[in-house]
Amino acid sequence: MQLTCLAIDDEPLALDIMRSYIGKIPFLQLVQTCSSALEAMAVLQRQPVDLLFLDIEMPEITGVQFVQSLSHRPAVIFTTAYPQYALDGFTLDAVDYLLKPIPFDRFFKAVNKVYERAQLQAATPSPSLPVLPQTDTEDFIFVKADYKTLRVNLKDILFIEGLKDYVIIHTVSRKIITLLSMNKIMEKIPEQDFARVHRSYIVSLAHIESIEKGRLKIKDQEIPIGDSYKEVFMRWVESKNL
Repeated sequence: MQLTCLAIDDEPLALDIMRSYIGKIPFLQLVQTCSSALEAMAVLQRQPVDLLFLDIEMPEITGVQFVQSLSHRPAVIFTTAYPQYALDGFTLDAVDYLLKPIPFDRFFKAVNKVYERAQLQAATPSPSLPVLPQTDTEDFIFVKADYKTLRVNLKDILFIEGLKDYVIIHTVSRKIITLLSMNKIMEKIPEQDFARVHRSYIVSLAHIESIEKGRLKIKDQEIPIGDSYKEVFMRWVESKNL
């Protein structure tokens, strides 16, 4: 079992020591070192980790404030030169509290505690969840947008537009922007009703109004048909020709 970790400290020398210590532990994988809590927040939004090595006295946001701001907390080991913060650390359910300068044997004892907890959790079966009834064909999906989970009826979707890490779902009444990949949303919608016609576009087959010269039209929007998608799409069109 490997544990991913992040080391956060505004002192470069302290980060060098943590990088060296982590490199000696076979079950630890250092994702990145950060010099501030704000930098660490950006990293965690891209890639959650199993363990934080976190200094407390840092500019702008302290280590304690940073942990309090996390909705999904990894295991935390505080690293600090100030013993008066120990109570704050344990109030936040930190695994351990290491006082600088940190001896390697003390560091090893702390990370071993995290590793043993992770092994125990992995060996403990999760309680089974009730299975919701499934219909033969779902006619809606749920997407997260504007800090809510929205229900989107499939029949209302005109087309879906890819934009880097986001997609814009164009419906008959609104546009919904959500953090999702094109491949992921293709897994959630029925292939008999939708087709990917371009690396940046998925269209509702029921809403296509016309097709001409490598483009199709839905409402007032002209959508290009990509070369790599054209053959499969035009085969579908031919199957509908009278």
